[in-house]
Amino acid sequence: MAAAISARESGVTDILLLERDQYLGGILNQCVHTGFGIEYFKEVLTGPEYSNRFIEKIKEIPGIEVSLRSFVVKLTKEKTLTYIKPGVMEDVRAKAVIMATGCREKTREMVHIAGTRPAGIFSAGLAQKLINIEGLLPGKEVVIVGSGDIGLIMARRFTLEGARVKAVIEIQGKSRGLTRNVAQCIEDFDIPIYYNHRISRIYGADRVEKVSVAKVDENFNEIPPQEFEIECDTVLISVGLIPENELIEMAGVEIDRSTNSPVSKEVNKTSVPGIFCCGNSFKIYDLADWVSKEAALAGKMAADYIRGLE
Repeated sequence: MAAAISARESGVTDILLLERDQYLGGILNQCVHTGFGIEYFKEVLTGPEYSNRFIEKIKEIPGIEVSLRSFVVKLTKEKTLTYIKPGVMEDVRAKAVIMATGCREKTREMVHIAGTRPAGIFSAGLAQKLINIEGLLPGKEVVIVGSGDIGLIMARRFTLEGARVKAVIEIQGKSRGLTRNVAQCIEDFDIPIYYNHRISRIYGADRVEKVSVAKVDENFNEIPPQEFEIECDTVLISVGLIPENELIEMAGVEIDRSTNSPVSKEVNKTSVPGIFCCGNSFKIYDLADWVSKEAALAGKMAADYIRGLE
């Protein structure tokens, strides 16, 4: 939305904003906690309040067409997009394309946790959606793997909803999340956090029953004698994010395999002229405010490209 607004303010008069969900706002809709807008609006807002500022501005600006429930399935180097929306498949040719596809969460399989595959294993973001959007509590006794910001925030959220967070397990020697989230979500609620530890195995038949936790050395190798078990019915995985860039890869954009980000010497640009990438699909940001600022830059860059200034 920030990119679309910026492109419009930079002189582009025909903008199509494709959103695969039924609402604008993306992941912000399920982020009901505060902490947004401090950098961008100089106010403390929740995620929905933050996104609503942009939604209201888009409604006021002519020249931005919004298409909801529109899933893009193909992108070519010539900047032709194919997308599906209820009852129809359409192609559209653009002079410039800005990808703001965000990121997805890493899964259990990516961190090689052994054991069975029972119910009760969730990514932290999925658990957040279940609680904040669907009104469902995924579990009562929770162990969180990794100390990313979503995991820390969900430790607090589960506690506030009456569940018991038994532990946060972090393989590194310090948290991956923001210092404020460690203080406000872990320390303030007396939730145990084990640094230099990892989940070595998950146990359970129909539902998670317990996990084994092992201490690791500086090379992340387990120290066998220092292993213990924690009984739980839910395991949350919060071990990092991956930029969602399969579409631009389809269009021939060069991708860094180690990060799944576009290879670029300049922010928001890709190896294909006229295809821009902003926000968490370009690189993983800590704050939504920074995403909005970089997206506004992407909108201006796209406008300059259309006018032939790049």
